[in-house]
Amino acid sequence: MNIKVCKFGGSSVKDASQIKKVFNIVKSDKNRRVIVVSAPGRDDKHNEKITDHLLNLATNGKHFCEQKIEVTTEQSLTAILTKFDKLCDDLNIDKKVVLKKLEEDLINNTFKDEKREAYFLSRGEHYNATIITEYMKKNGLNVKLMLPEEFGFILSSDYTDGKVQKQTHNNIADKFKFEKDEMYLVPGFYGITKDKEIAVMSRGGSDLTGGELAYALDADIYENWTDTNGVYEVDPRVISDANVIPRLTFKELRLLSSKGFNVFHFDAMLNCKKSKIPINIRNTNNPEHEGTIILNERVPMEDLVGIAKLDNMASIHLQKDMLADEIGFTAELLKIFGEFGINTYHYPTDKDDIAILVDQEDLKGNINKFRREIERRLKTRNIYVAYNLSVITLVGIGLKQNTFAIVDAITALKENNISFDMFDMSPSKVSLHIGVSQNVADAALETLYSKLLTN
Repeated sequence: MNIKVCKFGGSSVKDASQIKKVFNIVKSDKNRRVIVVSAPGRDDKHNEKITDHLLNLATNGKHFCEQKIEVTTEQSLTAILTKFDKLCDDLNIDKKVVLKKLEEDLINNTFKDEKREAYFLSRGEHYNATIITEYMKKNGLNVKLMLPEEFGFILSSDYTDGKVQKQTHNNIADKFKFEKDEMYLVPGFYGITKDKEIAVMSRGGSDLTGGELAYALDADIYENWTDTNGVYEVDPRVISDANVIPRLTFKELRLLSSKGFNVFHFDAMLNCKKSKIPINIRNTNNPEHEGTIILNERVPMEDLVGIAKLDNMASIHLQKDMLADEIGFTAELLKIFGEFGINTYHYPTDKDDIAILVDQEDLKGNINKFRREIERRLKTRNIYVAYNLSVITLVGIGLKQNTFAIVDAITALKENNISFDMFDMSPSKVSLHIGVSQNVADAALETLYSKLLTN
């Protein structure tokens, strides 16, 4: 039996108009047997996502307050109830039971702290899935709502960052029977602990739900529907005529996503990659487009497939004589970064120097104490911090065979008088990193795209 698992993100189910598009997509292919939906995304009337309103309500207003957004808990509650009320009206669904249960969930509960946050956060997906199921059934599809708490989507007890447990895969295989033309609709993002308490995954967790379902059911393909035609060669906000990449390997997408291509939750790929299940990123608003297929391997027809740009980076450059010969130096240095909660991206090194690239936001409020800790524990000679850098990353499995792309990149930047602060090839030889000042990053991106991807 051919099975397609389809996940529709928040922008795809943000209102009745979008939900009707989802209905038509599902109806158009009888192999689309499992549908995963997110909570409603941001729309024209509601600037904040429903998930954020739910978190604001759960934290008694702290969530928006910390972001300096003036939205009270009362306003969040009204926004949530109004949103689902309108969805029911626009889809012509009986709303009495749905809205009554939703209001009870949000008002009459005794959960505290992370349990409370997890429960509230799960309600967006829970009730959106309930409404979408009723709409699809009313319009002739044989669809059954499958709630994570009922079929056993088991997560760890990290209530707001739950990790999928192995038992989940057995539960899915046992409960999803596909009788006749039956299809299943599943709310994404949340599950239950072994003690049957609600837990949620990290933000973007609906991707994870879809990936785990695809893996457990050994699906033929996992379709991830969003509001973009696929993965672009380069950020279309910078280069408007950029093309969609038709085929990518999991490795290539991982490299692109780590440098700013935030298309897909990487953890959702892991089990699909293990079982060689292709992932197809497609556009709900343009379903005729074939999108981007992510595969375990591809014939390298293209040396280079994409160029990513990661802004707001800082380089921390340390100097100490013979640091490369000092056993444990790098390990201790990275330990200090971890103690300060600073994620590291890249660290080129030589005998007396090491540079660590970080998100400069992580340094706010930390930099002075951080410097002192490094000097105290590692006895460094000098520490220099360069801010407002961008890292441009060229990605393609064909770079292994064609190292002349490096020459082409350097030549293109030189011809356009664009200097760079860092140049490094990854150990896998499928990506190349170029650090430039952020004020010339877009120009550098356009130059490299024109030279390397349009010729």
